[in-house]
Amino acid sequence: MNVDLILASSSIYRRELLSRLQIPFRCISPNVDETPLENELPQQTALRLAQIKAIKVADSNPNSLIIGCDQVATLDDMQLGKPLNHANATHQLRAMRGCEVIFHSAICLYNANTQNMQAEVIPYMVKFRQLTDAQIENYLLKEQPYHCAGSAKSEGLGIAIIEKMTGEDPNALIGLPLIALVNMLHQEGLDII
Repeated sequence: MNVDLILASSSIYRRELLSRLQIPFRCISPNVDETPLENELPQQTALRLAQIKAIKVADSNPNSLIIGCDQVATLDDMQLGKPLNHANATHQLRAMRGCEVIFHSAICLYNANTQNMQAEVIPYMVKFRQLTDAQIENYLLKEQPYHCAGSAKSEGLGIAIIEKMTGEDPNALIGLPLIALVNMLHQEGLDII
């Protein structure tokens, strides 16, 4: 496989997921403003940001295949971003206890050479346990998921605050839908196996 594949992300979790495919790639942080647009639906936000990230990295890598991704969590149609601090994470988890949250994970594969873009949003539903304030506090002190959409890191201790998960690709919950990506790579002539 003689292709320059780039993951437009600084996330160690996305890097770990992509490494499961056992193909060479490199990472470049796209540094984009992730603020949702006014009246933008969560899936639109995730898709737009995944595409913007890929295109931004493509500007300086014109012969590469770039993977852009983004994730937006929603509770009753309200977007839940990255909490960034303990107080915001506490507020999010209190609102989410006993509720189902939808994680909209967008994936984009952009061929910088041909300008061919494939993109889609993969939803993943998570039902949270009916947590006490003490459980929320204990979880946050141990995990500190302040850079995770919805304050939950399912690949870590966050699994203990989840009651049920439903979706087509469990990797989507972590932020990189690998099943969709394998299909997109195939469309670009790259077969993983």
